[in-house]
Amino acid sequence: MGVLNGKVGVVTGAGRGIGREICLSFAQEGAKVVVNDLGGDRDGSGEGKIADEVVKEIQDLGGEAVANYDSVGTVEGGENLFKTTIDAFGEMDFLVNNAGILRDRTLYNMEESDWDAIMEVHLKGHYNCTRPFVRYIRDENRLNCRILNMSSVSGLYGNFGQTNYGAAKAGIAGFSRSLALEVAKYKCTVNTISPGAATRLTIDLIEAAGREYDENDWTQGPEQIAPVVTWLCSEEANDITSQIIHSQGGILGIMQQPAVIKSFTSDNLWTIDQLNQLMPELIEAKKHHDAEVEEKGKPSKT
Repeated sequence: MGVLNGKVGVVTGAGRGIGREICLSFAQEGAKVVVNDLGGDRDGSGEGKIADEVVKEIQDLGGEAVANYDSVGTVEGGENLFKTTIDAFGEMDFLVNNAGILRDRTLYNMEESDWDAIMEVHLKGHYNCTRPFVRYIRDENRLNCRILNMSSVSGLYGNFGQTNYGAAKAGIAGFSRSLALEVAKYKCTVNTISPGAATRLTIDLIEAAGREYDENDWTQGPEQIAPVVTWLCSEEANDITSQIIHSQGGILGIMQQPAVIKSFTSDNLWTIDQLNQLMPELIEAKKHHDAEVEEKGKPSKT
């Protein structure tokens, strides 16, 4: 008996890398899977039917799967993906918004098309694919569904040359927090994944940074993300929502959310002299907090 027996999961951008591994993990735990992938290059251009290869892998394992080739970057693509799921399996339980592309450039050199393409696939893609699903949850009063959204340290921490990608990935974290509130009454959980893995989008970046890539090292590969996503879709995770779960380099962690660390109040409008005194205190409080979090966040050996 798998932990997802009888469930139906949809994974976008699932022809390779993290998405493929999640599909295989879902299938191994008994879920029926819709494998979505446009089959394009990493910048979003082109198309192909690589989703068929993942479907075949699942079927060879004795599982059930169908392919979908729509772009997540359009409303029509999101609607078609949902329709594919219902037509094939009659129901839907999980959505993993994983599809992504890269258009890395510093803002000095970034064209409008580089910005728009990233927003279309990442941020709007989450809207396009999630809206039909949450309407289905509401209209059918379908309980205990799962939505997993892919953010990135590029948006949560920041990364040079990725203002477009970082903005989209930070937006996804905000999207997830708000959506979790909206679907809570249906016992639907919404969580964000902060993944780190060597895939076709990142291998050349890893090597350019002088780090050696070893395809046999699971702590570098996308396979480390899949069991985390699968567990979050299981009954054990019924009460876990609006969290950011980090999985990278063999490390599993939970990330802090925005919160006020220290604050002051006054009966009058702030003066420059007051701010000269109070702002350094706030910055020092933040430094102390960051140091404390860094120490607490160091991985413990299991």
